[in-house]
Amino acid sequence: MKITIKRSDFEMIYEHSLKESPNEACGLIAGVDRRDGVREICKVYILTNTDHTSEHFTIDPHEQLNAVKDMRARALKPLGNWHSHPASPSRPSEEDKRLANDSSASYLILSLMEEENPVLNAFHIEKAEGEKTVRKEELIVI
Repeated sequence: MKITIKRSDFEMIYEHSLKESPNEACGLIAGVDRRDGVREICKVYILTNTDHTSEHFTIDPHEQLNAVKDMRARALKPLGNWHSHPASPSRPSEEDKRLANDSSASYLILSLMEEENPVLNAFHIEKAEGEKTVRKEELIVI
């Protein structure tokens, strides 16, 4: 699957992740699944990691509810979430895979291993035959 994200949204995720480092930053993504098969991110939500740790994240439930209400008001669909890896690569950790329970979601991970050269990737994670499989999605910054 192809996913598009606006450069300004990428930069917003990057700036927030830098600010939150060394803790993981997190949020939600919303948009539309276009008829041409492209998943278009129309809105990025910056939310609080209530764990305040570099190991994992938990999205503030009150903020998550407000984000979902906003998505509905804008006629957008929840597409998934995003989070940063302050000191590890842009790929799902074992913890990320364990906690990924929505097979329709896209999971965006921003690596800050090299702060001046951030890497953002998108992944699809689903459970098949008792194991979680990870597939990288094509992410296009427009």
